[in-house]
Amino acid sequence: MSAHNIGPRMDTMTLWHITGWEFAALAGAALLVGFSKTAVSGANTVSLAVFAAVLPARASTGVLLPILIAGDVLAVLTYRRHAHWPTLWRLFPAVAAGVVLGTLFLVWADDGVVRTSIGAILLMMAAVTVWRRRAAGREDDPDAVTTRSGRLKARSYGVLGGFTTMVANAGGPVMSMYLLSAGFRKLGFLGTSAFFFLIVNTSKVPFSAGLGLIDRSSLLLDAALVLFVVPGALLGTWAVTRINQRLFEQLVIAATVVGGLQLLLR
Repeated sequence: MSAHNIGPRMDTMTLWHITGWEFAALAGAALLVGFSKTAVSGANTVSLAVFAAVLPARASTGVLLPILIAGDVLAVLTYRRHAHWPTLWRLFPAVAAGVVLGTLFLVWADDGVVRTSIGAILLMMAAVTVWRRRAAGREDDPDAVTTRSGRLKARSYGVLGGFTTMVANAGGPVMSMYLLSAGFRKLGFLGTSAFFFLIVNTSKVPFSAGLGLIDRSSLLLDAALVLFVVPGALLGTWAVTRINQRLFEQLVIAATVVGGLQLLLR
């Protein structure tokens, strides 16, 4: 559907014209959302690609959003004690600006432009993060990132994160790169990102509903799929204790690269 045909409501009856195999693919993607929220952040870019392949591209973002929120709730319940709130407060104003920009971008950009832009951003973020870590080692503790350059970096990543999460629910990899570059350890990473995305994804609901991406039909499909998020989250909670810090960081970066390539090559 062309961006210029977006009205106050979107016909989502086509969401029900899916086969058993397609529903199974969506269920597997929902399970992966739960796993990514409690184990390897950024892995749900695969879920994004599956939803966009099975459902109409724009409508898929509206169906996926409540699934992501369900995963965020489970992640917050699991890692709430490990959140780093000073980092969150630094990010939120820039993220809000990014969400507004993303909403305006959705009004005119077609799916091809959206996918290419986000894919390129993700690959660039992954490359910059790998280069910085190899050239300079781990940065200071997150509490120390209050310099002018640190604030500028937080604002830059915040705007990109808000923009990408609004247009394609793909803000996870951008924020993963920021948290890794800021020196977060595994549990602090997961706790901070859990609260971040619960707040941000919840704030996106009015925008998505206003664009016609969420309606009664999409929510009924969500009700069937959200059940698969719970076992994914439990699997992630089990797995994260068995992943060391270095492997955790490598998996996050690899998931970001895969997500970027998927968006560019679709």
